[in-house]
Amino acid sequence: MTELPMIFILAGLAAYTVLAGADFGAGLWTLLAGRGEAGHRAMRHHARHAMGPVWEANHVWLIFVLVVCWTAYPVAFGSITSTLAVPLFAAAVGIILRGAAYALRGRLEGAPGERPIEYLFALSSILTPFALGTVAGAIATGRVPVGNAAGDLVTSWLNPTSLLIGALAVAAGGYLAAVYLAADARRAGSPRLEHDFRVRALAAGGCAGALALAGLIVARFDAPALFTGLTTGAGAVMVALSGLAGIATLLLVWRERFEPARASAALAVAAIIAGWALAQRPRFLPGLTLDQAAAGAPALRAVVVAVAAGAVVLLPSLILLFRLFLRGDLDHGAPGEAERRTGFAAERRAGRRRLGGFAVVTLVAGLALALLAEPGLLLGLGVVCLVAGAVATFALATAEPERP
Repeated sequence: MTELPMIFILAGLAAYTVLAGADFGAGLWTLLAGRGEAGHRAMRHHARHAMGPVWEANHVWLIFVLVVCWTAYPVAFGSITSTLAVPLFAAAVGIILRGAAYALRGRLEGAPGERPIEYLFALSSILTPFALGTVAGAIATGRVPVGNAAGDLVTSWLNPTSLLIGALAVAAGGYLAAVYLAADARRAGSPRLEHDFRVRALAAGGCAGALALAGLIVARFDAPALFTGLTTGAGAVMVALSGLAGIATLLLVWRERFEPARASAALAVAAIIAGWALAQRPRFLPGLTLDQAAAGAPALRAVVVAVAAGAVVLLPSLILLFRLFLRGDLDHGAPGEAERRTGFAAERRAGRRRLGGFAVVTLVAGLALALLAEPGLLLGLGVVCLVAGAVATFALATAEPERP
């Protein structure tokens, strides 16, 4: 019972990183759009249009994570938010400014204030994931002691590992956004934008991979306990899974297979979060284990019941939203226009069958290993299978259905 809310938190963090992280990455690409004014404007419009139906819904996951952590692990929540008040405040300001800039940008087409608002949107899209990445780095490196503002308000998050994780968060968002936007450009029938974001996906994927490797090297000297957890046991399995998924994504993008690249890119990022959790389990904060940080049994039961009841409403709603979005029903013009390309529908049907089989096998295998295996590599493999099966199931649930 003490670990179940943490599983909810990690699932929420993975969802926020994979979904909202891509939104932040789209803001990054509006700043780095090139190829003249026409290409710059087309890229900005494509990124803004792709974000339109989902960007507000994605912040649900951040609220979910904060509320569950506050309720289930109050001592740890108070310690984190007080010691890391500066980067958390910066992230909150970035979210507010980004939302305001996004809302204003649609009303300022061709107006004198259009360009400053675009820069505000792009810079806040960089500030927020960077600040949240430094928060993750501070927790992972054990720089948040138990107590109200017990840690250093500056060095807790301004240190080599935290800064590198912040940069990795920005790069990962750009990587996810480029993969997603390339797929959206194909659906919209825009070869030029498809090519532009394909190139950016390859570049951002290489940059994110280099930063991830650099992070391991920095952690070796700056956070030895974190490095040991990430390079041994289940943590190492998740790091390897992330690397393999990242390489698979680059190959799929290179071959212009953007739909499966969505799932593998999401898996690469989600596996890093799982690896972080496994690397420091059972430690939550220095001197505080997960069992010690947990609230009383009545509060934990209330959290589990509330999450289960909320999931009945939230998950079907989000699945419906993403189905409509990925099918193109929320696009301007005729829905499903790109699917009319020769051979595209047949390719999607075959891909769905393969994805369905993969989801069934990994979920069954993962459940069996998680229940029966002793702690060690087999248990880590079970976790890998469950994560892969969950990502495949989500991708299958949001896949565009076959049209008559």
